[in-house]
Order: sequence, then C-alpha cells, then structure tokens
Amino acid sequence: MPEESDVSSPGLRLYDSLTRELAPLRPVVPGQVGIYVCGATPQSSPHLGHMRAQVVYDVLRRWLLHSGHQVTLVRNVTDIDDKILARAAEQGRPWWAHAYEYEREFTAAYDALRILPPTYEPRATGHVTEMVELIQRLLDAGHAYHVPGTADLYFDVGSFPGYGRLTRQGVGDLAPADDTDPELAGRKRDPRDFALWKSAKDSEPATASWATPWGRGRPGWHLECSAMAGRYLGAEFDVHGGGLDLRFPHHENELAQSTAAGETFARVWMHCALVTTAGEKMSKSLGNTLGVAHLLQTHRPEVLRYYLVSAHYRSNLELSPTSLTEASAAWGRVDGFLRRAREAVGDAAVDGPDAPAGMVCAEFTAAMDDDLAVPSALAALHGVVREGNAALAAGDRSSVGGTARSVLAMAQVLGVEPDASSVTGSQADDVLDALLSAELADRATARAARDYAAADAVRDRLASAGVVIEDTAEGARWSLAGTTPASSTQGDT
Repeated sequence: MPEESDVSSPGLRLYDSLTRELAPLRPVVPGQVGIYVCGATPQSSPHLGHMRAQVVYDVLRRWLLHSGHQVTLVRNVTDIDDKILARAAEQGRPWWAHAYEYEREFTAAYDALRILPPTYEPRATGHVTEMVELIQRLLDAGHAYHVPGTADLYFDVGSFPGYGRLTRQGVGDLAPADDTDPELAGRKRDPRDFALWKSAKDSEPATASWATPWGRGRPGWHLECSAMAGRYLGAEFDVHGGGLDLRFPHHENELAQSTAAGETFARVWMHCALVTTAGEKMSKSLGNTLGVAHLLQTHRPEVLRYYLVSAHYRSNLELSPTSLTEASAAWGRVDGFLRRAREAVGDAAVDGPDAPAGMVCAEFTAAMDDDLAVPSALAALHGVVREGNAALAAGDRSSVGGTARSVLAMAQVLGVEPDASSVTGSQADDVLDALLSAELADRATARAARDYAAADAVRDRLASAGVVIEDTAEGARWSLAGTTPASSTQGDT
C-alpha cells in the first residue's frame, strides 16, 4: 500500500511567467481559486496543439479540487475575428454560423478528452458592454485615444511605463503591433499601439459590428479577454493561463490595458509550451496539424490525454511516429492492473459506494505541488501500479483493493482513469476474449512442445489483425494496438 501524503505539505507552487520564479499559490480568497484560460477561436477544427493547454489547466483544476479548494474556471470563446469573417465569406455563410459549428467541435473534443466543463464559458460577442466600459476607463485615465472620424480606438503604449514587463521587453525594443490591415495605416500615433476597437468595414457584414459612443465596429482581440476576465473574476484573480504563443502580444496587451485601467488583474501568469512536430509548432499554417476527431477514430481518448500530460507543461511536447504507441503502452499498464485488481477483489472493493476513498501517495503529492510536475507524478503512479502487480502475483488480496483505489485516485487527478466500458467490457469483448484465449492456448501448447515456428505463426497472425501479445509472469495477455490494453487470457508458459 502506498504511503499517505503529508497533510503538512507546504502546498502548490507555480512558476509565474511575470516574475520568472516559483512561488506558493496564495489565493485572493483563501480556499477559493479563480482561473482565466484563453480558449478557442473557432475558425476551423481543433487539433492536438489546441487541446494541450486546456488539458494542462484541467489538471491544475483537478489538483486544486483534490486539495480541497473551490475553483472557478473561466474559459472564453473568441467567436469573432478576421479569420472567422474571411473563412465564412469564402464559404458563403454567416460568420456566426461558421464560428458556432467549430465551437461545437471544440466542445466535443474537450468532452472526449475529459476536460471538465468550465464554470463559465463566455463568448466575446456577448460582452460588448463590458468592453465599451473598459475603453472608457482607459480614455479617462489617458491611456487610450480615439481616431477622429472613425470608430477606431487604440491603447497608447507610450503612456504606460509598465508595458513590456511580462515579456521583459522595453518599449523601444518592440516591433509594431499586429495590426496589418492597410486601411489602418497612418491612424495610430505610434506603430506599437494596439487596437481596442476597430471601425466597421463596408466589406464585412453589418452583423459583425456593434454600436458604441464612437461609432459602429468590433472589438480588438486583446480587449475581449480583459473585459471577460474582469466580468467573471473581478479586478484581481489568481491565475491567468494560456499557451506560450499567447504571451506576446496577447497577454502582454491584456496585462497593460487591465492594469492601466486600475486593476491588479492576475496574480500568477502560467504559460504551457507547445505541441511540436519535427521541432516546429503545430499550426494550420504549417500544414502539420493532427485533428482530434481523426485521432479519436484510432486511439482511445485516455491515450490521447495521457500523451498530452506526459511532458512537463513548460516543455514542448514532440509528436513523433511512436508517441501515441508509447502513451498507449504506458496507459495500458495502469488499465491492465485495474482490470486484474477488479478480477481479484471485485468492482465494489475498488470504487463501490462503500469503498474507502483512494489515497494519493506522498511522492505523487510532492510532484503535483512542485509546479505540476506530472512526469514525476506519473512515475509515482506507475510505482504504485508495480506494487499492486506484486501483490497480485503474491496472492495478497488484502493489499490489492487499497492499492487499486490509490491508482484510481491518482489517475483521476490526471484525468486518465479507465472508463467503465474499458474496465467491465461488453458481450462483444467477452466473445473477442474467448476467441483470443483459444488462439493463445494454441500458442502456449506449441511453445510447451518447443514448436516455436507454430507459436510464432499464432503471434504473427494476431499481429496482422492488430493484436499485441504481452508475455507476463501470470501468462500471455493481449491488447489491441494503440487502443485497448491488456485483457486476461489463457496462461502461456
């Protein structure tokens, strides 16, 4: 049985991108944590790169909940931007219909990967009132300006001495803001100023603009998140999260406009690194994306999630040809142990209503409290799995139930626990198991007779059908390559 975690643990420490230091998380309200996470811009289908950030902050949320905190997590939807408008126009349909279709795809991907629903999921288009109010505060404070004769408003970077502190850049070192529209040329006082509000264009549908005191238009990207974070979490909250690629200019601009308006804003800035293929960021422009819906046709969602948590969140996650196979094998060891444990002591002893709560081991707690060091937490989890397999081999049923509950508790924190169908199986699973057991019985007989050619023929025949054989001390076990890991079979000596 694993050793219980130390209740006197100093608690969670997180790396703050602003201070570039590890520090204990000190919530604004003790026992309650507010988190804002930049969500989807639903211009097209989600890929693994999109999912990594959301899985990271889901693990943070799960660990905080496990540690006894109340958590409010806000994940926005940027449901209007230049690319959404352009792609909708290309397809000849309303921009809002285009955005909603892909927003639903993102939601389906979140659900499949067991990302807990956010407490609130605001859309940018539903918060124009808050954006206008924030702009007015910036105007009143002298940090924004209106371009006469237009509805354009800009943040005045030169008016705010703190600009650039998130990314450690001086104002003189900054490139021009990401306003590439040639119609905007000459409207800004300084090339580094960024848009708060953009005038409506004749080339865009009238539904893509809103009335303001300065004229019709639509919001700048950065303004949206500041307004929504303030609306749902207040002027000061605990954690702002997103991908590393959002640190500049998006998060730098959020921080500037919110603090310039008099808010404390986020206490901790978290940034997770990227999913890369051949060393390059996964992105649609590079043509190297892997769609979540496509991957779910050939891989269990638990396997995809296991892969996404397998590296530390501040390290890039390289997707190689063997990445998902390795994740499947590692997750299969967890699933295989839980299957065997249930066979030995029954489902009720593992997660039945009267079963004691699973105990998270001390090594797991120490790893998670150390800036979500999930690779070390996985090592602790697999260490307990090995203890459980040893107990099963020794026939120590008294230890198996508690060990299985511990494994399940740790897997649930990471969101990689086997679902009910993978544990209990179905009638089709039973038929498949019976057929494969017969095949493995033939292989065992051939090996006992030293007829290795016949034994290899069985293995190769199964391999061609996508079945992987694992020889263990308890006998041979089969699994479907890249999907369902080990299931019990006939002994093989």
